[in-house]
Amino acid sequence: MCGICGIYYLDQHRTVDPQQLNDMTQTLHHRGPDDEGFYIAGNIGLGHKRLSIIDLSAAGHQPMANEDERYWIVFNGEVYNYLELRQRLIARGHVFRSHTDTEVILHLYEDEGPKCLPYLNGMFAFAIWDTVEHILFAARDHLGIKPFYYSYDTNSFVFASEIKAILKTGLMKSQLNPEGIADYLTFQFCLGNKTLFQNIYKLMPGHYLQLRSDGHLTLQEYWDVDFTVDTDHTESYFQQRLAMLLEDAVRLQLRADVPVGAHLSGGLDSTTVTCLATSLLENSFHTFSGAFREGPQYDETSYARLVADKTGATHHEIFPTAADFVELMPRLIYFMDEPAAGPGLLPQYFVSHLASQHVKVVMGGQGGDEIFGGYTRYLIAYLEASIKGGIEGTQEDSKYVVTFESILPNLPQLQGYQSLLKHFWQDGLFKNIDERYYRLINRSNNTHHLINPDFWVAHADYNPYEVYRELFNHPDCHALINKMTRFDLKTLLPALLQVEDRTSMAVSLESRVPLLDHRIVELVASMPPMVKFRGGRSKHIFREVIRDLVPVEIYRRTDKMGFPVPLSEWYRQEPVRSFVKETLLGSKARSRGFIQTGQIIHLLDKERNYGRGLWGLLNLELWMQVFLDG
Repeated sequence: MCGICGIYYLDQHRTVDPQQLNDMTQTLHHRGPDDEGFYIAGNIGLGHKRLSIIDLSAAGHQPMANEDERYWIVFNGEVYNYLELRQRLIARGHVFRSHTDTEVILHLYEDEGPKCLPYLNGMFAFAIWDTVEHILFAARDHLGIKPFYYSYDTNSFVFASEIKAILKTGLMKSQLNPEGIADYLTFQFCLGNKTLFQNIYKLMPGHYLQLRSDGHLTLQEYWDVDFTVDTDHTESYFQQRLAMLLEDAVRLQLRADVPVGAHLSGGLDSTTVTCLATSLLENSFHTFSGAFREGPQYDETSYARLVADKTGATHHEIFPTAADFVELMPRLIYFMDEPAAGPGLLPQYFVSHLASQHVKVVMGGQGGDEIFGGYTRYLIAYLEASIKGGIEGTQEDSKYVVTFESILPNLPQLQGYQSLLKHFWQDGLFKNIDERYYRLINRSNNTHHLINPDFWVAHADYNPYEVYRELFNHPDCHALINKMTRFDLKTLLPALLQVEDRTSMAVSLESRVPLLDHRIVELVASMPPMVKFRGGRSKHIFREVIRDLVPVEIYRRTDKMGFPVPLSEWYRQEPVRSFVKETLLGSKARSRGFIQTGQIIHLLDKERNYGRGLWGLLNLELWMQVFLDG
């Protein structure tokens, strides 16, 4: 795991300033404190900060070149099947000078060019410079686990693992992107390749780019999730195949020349990863968990300890406080580059910091909810759809729909969600399903009125809902569960992975996510909906596969929390209350005229448990202070 960056001037007579490239890499120091390297050849410059995980020797130094030094690479991530690929390349006559996965990518690119990407199983973002053709090639992994940002104009192309490194060049100003802001206010993440910064973009997951010396930039998708339903296989086949892939993904991702541990919340996903890892390892294994002392509703460490005890892992815990929140939030916004997703950012950072004191690589269960259908809102949407279908007699083929009769036994999953149901059904009942799901994920319902109306008027030509509808109503997705999970895989998951990447890299820790092995994602996407989401049962197929793997106490849990943060309590107490007031009601925030500050105090007192409205506004203002005000 590393930090990468580069500058490519389209004017061949303009040379890259070594100090400029050095400034970029120093901004990424936290991503790779073990080593650094540079390649500069006239108008092209590549920089690298290394976190040594595989082949810790100097042979892994980057930027790295192939034998004849035609290709130079900077690489961030891990290719887990590099040993298998290495053997194939050796059989073809390639000679290796290291035992790194980086060199595997180089030789594979020599043979295959862009067609090398489907061979890679891993998390990666890399750039390769072709000294003969003068082509810059860059790619990002299937699901977007590792980041790649870029800015491009008629004069230069600048890229980096983090936006702050791009800004450090001074080649572009830090300017607010109104469309990105509109997205964030609605979803608490940006849609598509947008960021909150004007003219700075994300290379999309499953995409690569090629920039030629004449300035022609090509963006190409090489992988996408295919939700074509496989009706040729039985549920038993899917279970066996999934069990095999889960074990193989964990086996591959245990490959490292440094100690490996795991995040462990006590839920199904992280418990599965921990149980598989400990069954495959002979040496000691460390697990890490966090919680809050504000009450049992914020603490599930007892479950994590139970799993650690039963697997023989050495367990560690940490309990962040309200004072920690006040102290660290501005710093976390800096590490994040731009706010995304929810308050889990805070405990995730603390657990990562704890883990970094014991291991250099940590595994986790990220992605399980999006792949297997683990969110409660999926059940809520299906409940309404099944009621409507039952009334109108329009329930479709069983391979696409959860029927009302089948959903009844799983309704106890909705205990504790009465307030959400009340909000969901108070308006728009039985409207089109895209409108209904939008209501479930729209984060602006209770904060839209706090934004100055002039902002919405000035940018009325852009509507996040229309972009959402296009994503949700993908022509190859027919089943409701596939529409919902596909949208979340394309939008929410990258936001959560941004949090995963930044909170781990901030403390020089590599984070791996075995459930996001692209083979697992492809398999689950192809399953008939009634196989993977039978009766609206959360993670049905996953539960069937890991039934005998995880402790029975975890399997039977009905109170999974999802790492909740006691923000609503903190808002009404010091020091958080004063911190939020000073941030949102201070002179900087008022001078912007962006937030209508009059109702902030009311929201401080009335924010519902696990509400995200005030959280979103606080993060946005902190981001403006850090990146716009400097």
